[in-house]
Amino acid sequence: MSSIYYKACPVCGSGNIHKVLAAKDHTVSGETFDIFHCGHCSGRFTQHVPGSAEIGRYYQSQEYISHSETKKGLINRLYHSVRKITMRSKQNWVKAATGLKQGSLLDIGCGTGAFLHYMKQLNWEVTGLEPDDTARSNAKTLYGIEPLPSSELFHLPAQQYDAITMWHVLEHVHSLHDYLRQIRTLLKPEGALIIAVPNYTSPDAEHYKELWAAYDVPRHLYHFSPSSMEELLKQHKIRIVRKHPMVFDGFYVSLLSEKYKTGGNGLFKGFWNGFRSYRKGLKHVDRCSSVVYECKAD
Repeated sequence: MSSIYYKACPVCGSGNIHKVLAAKDHTVSGETFDIFHCGHCSGRFTQHVPGSAEIGRYYQSQEYISHSETKKGLINRLYHSVRKITMRSKQNWVKAATGLKQGSLLDIGCGTGAFLHYMKQLNWEVTGLEPDDTARSNAKTLYGIEPLPSSELFHLPAQQYDAITMWHVLEHVHSLHDYLRQIRTLLKPEGALIIAVPNYTSPDAEHYKELWAAYDVPRHLYHFSPSSMEELLKQHKIRIVRKHPMVFDGFYVSLLSEKYKTGGNGLFKGFWNGFRSYRKGLKHVDRCSSVVYECKAD
């Protein structure tokens, strides 16, 4: 199987890179992957990742919730309970960013289509892109939504969308810069791009180190800090208008990280570390476990 080895940072192109840790794939393969750090932009990235044609097998797990909708286990049940709240937050961020109550929405990496379904019920015109066949099939079964394969991104009409959303998707995209270039052409002149990604500078990431669940190797190709996101978007003439804390992610990630650490015996510790991250994220958005970037094209 071919793998990708970066000799320069895939975010900014700097050669000032070095290994910082090695993380294990706890979800599917049990393999270990090196994570490198860029001294220029502070972005991180996974080395020796499978190419786009080979990585599909690393998503083939009933534990991978965005594809399977599984409610197996306490952590996944908690995820579904909180998702009702986060859907409302996502809707509010889209409305605030666009200034619209209704419009055209493209959700890239839509998974099983839960967010698209929510927005369609609010009379938004929705389009979804999803690379995984099973997730697309589940979207049709669960919500009557038929997402397009992700390759269709490059065949959509220009200046078509009032809002483009990527909820924990950018870190999965092999063609990082091609995607951002195309996204910029798809936005209407006053359209908004909303990106949510994990933040490795959060307290929960610092606490769990290589066991931090949001490293999620090798599915997560990149690991962003707020400054590396700014650097990346600036290259594509996209500016960050404001940032929002995705406050519940700290709980989910900490509970999962504690499971990796203790084998499932550290529920209270996981909750406590999630609460600490939650508090920090409310006060300082750049310290949140996941950050939502509300953006406009310059």
